[in-house]
Amino acid sequence: MGLKERLQKDMIEAMKSRNNVKVGVIRLVRGMIRKLEIDQKKDFTDDDVIGVLSNAAKQRREAIKAYTEGGRDDLVKEEEAELAVIETYLPEALSTDELEKIITGIIAETGAATMKDIGKVMPRVMQKVKGRVNGSEVQAIVRSKLS
Repeated sequence: MGLKERLQKDMIEAMKSRNNVKVGVIRLVRGMIRKLEIDQKKDFTDDDVIGVLSNAAKQRREAIKAYTEGGRDDLVKEEEAELAVIETYLPEALSTDELEKIITGIIAETGAATMKDIGKVMPRVMQKVKGRVNGSEVQAIVRSKLS
């Protein structure tokens, strides 16, 4: 079963169990997927859906940070609940060791040696770890290895 089908099935189950947070998040994500499919005139694969879910998770993390800085604990709790639902559909996160091995391998493949080569490394790493690691974490490790 693909991710789109799983989202549909889980939304129906959440409606039956009256889990309003889960229903709202899944509806929002499915709407984002549908809009992008229409805009790009193609059916999304699971990788495309993971990209949408990753963006939604990133938005929630940024909102949590902003609300925390603003002292809005009520909104932080809402965003954390939404993030928890989104993360159930994302692949398991990579450990730092696994990520460093991937980055080291890609640096060796591309022959990157200085910070000027970060543009060669980052896209390849992000493509390989899509949805499994936060981009800022990847960038920090790549920068430390190239400096």
